[in-house]
Amino acid sequence: MGSSATEGPLHRPTFSELTRVSARIGCLSFGGPAGQIALMHRELVDERRWVAEEEYLQALNLCHLLPGPEAQQLATWIGWKLHGWKGGIVAGGLFVVPGALVMLALSMLYALAADLQWFAALFLGIKAAVLAIIAQALLRIAGRALKTPLQRVLAVAAFAALFLFDAPFPLVVLAALALGALVGAQKPEWLALKPAQPLAGAGPSPWPASLKAALIWAAIWAAPMIAVLVFLGPEHVLWDIGVFFSQLAVVTFGGAYAVLAYMAQEAVSGFGWLAPGEMVDGLGLAETTPGPLIMVTQFVGYLAAFRAPDPFGPLLAGVLGAALTTWVTFAPCFLWIFAFAPWMERLQRSPALKGGLAAVTAAVVGVIANLALWFALHVLFARLSAVQAGPLRLEVPVWASFDWRAAAIAGVAALLVFALKWSIVRTLIVSAALGLLLGATS
Repeated sequence: MGSSATEGPLHRPTFSELTRVSARIGCLSFGGPAGQIALMHRELVDERRWVAEEEYLQALNLCHLLPGPEAQQLATWIGWKLHGWKGGIVAGGLFVVPGALVMLALSMLYALAADLQWFAALFLGIKAAVLAIIAQALLRIAGRALKTPLQRVLAVAAFAALFLFDAPFPLVVLAALALGALVGAQKPEWLALKPAQPLAGAGPSPWPASLKAALIWAAIWAAPMIAVLVFLGPEHVLWDIGVFFSQLAVVTFGGAYAVLAYMAQEAVSGFGWLAPGEMVDGLGLAETTPGPLIMVTQFVGYLAAFRAPDPFGPLLAGVLGAALTTWVTFAPCFLWIFAFAPWMERLQRSPALKGGLAAVTAAVVGVIANLALWFALHVLFARLSAVQAGPLRLEVPVWASFDWRAAAIAGVAALLVFALKWSIVRTLIVSAALGLLLGATS
């Protein structure tokens, strides 16, 4: 981050300026959280000097402590810092809305064209590219997160628990959080934590503002679910969608990749909303849109409602499913920021919380490794067989169903991503073209 970030006085933008720049960031926020955070830093810290460097980094650390997409929460915090709740809603909302609209359009196209041969060939390439993209994310996060022997043990343990023993994802996250909090308080060096500095002063109590925000945003979060319960009942697919993605919003630590395997497992095997290959398709679509990668949840919600539309038509049901999914995924993000922002300094100085975050981040490496292997098996092989021996549960490939086309495109995508350092969007475009070229080959 450039030296200009520490030079010159801060400027407070007008509300219209905040709105305009937030819309610009929302439309340009490609490249995952790292690219999105760098974009906001350049726009808001370096160029416009709306936020100080130290404040920006402190807020980013707070967002890492919270479930949900950290870049969207950081945008919400910046808006809150500059113009209170109104600014937070605008900045956080505009970070999501452009990508949500694009994702909705792509989901509608996908649902209508999924049976066409050319469409299937197109997504053959996209699925294969996703394997290389996830591998890149895994290596990048592992390099940043696994600094100590304990962190490496946590990553391996998380992978084994999920892949070999089919452990519930929330349980893995909570176990890592609890262990990390204990280690952070007693042996912070085991998690490469710096000693916490004492608070400079007590300051005003953050409790009133936090409680008010929590009550208001909990009601906003629940409002559409109450409407679904009253008008459609608890047996309707929209109720299942809302409950599932509300639960997911609470355990989304470590970014979208960390929960994708859990979401795929439940959406595919638990609810039967879509097929494994379609889950990979959705991730490919989410990679091409601006905004948080967790927007892939909207794709799942759309297809789930589209395929069980009563009493609506499929198109309307799909739109309602996508809207409800987006609502219950991102409303909690506003709750976390507005409730916890007043506690920022205290949270930054809590060894237990910092330890819990460090442990979860380490476990997330194992979670993403599980996701990568799960996707690879379902992309490269048309059939899998289940093997169970006591607590051990595995899906093993049927080698006769190996798809050489997907493997070849995945190899090309890996070359583009790792050797040539191509962007995700360029890699997806080339892979999709290869999918069309090889799609006619049986």
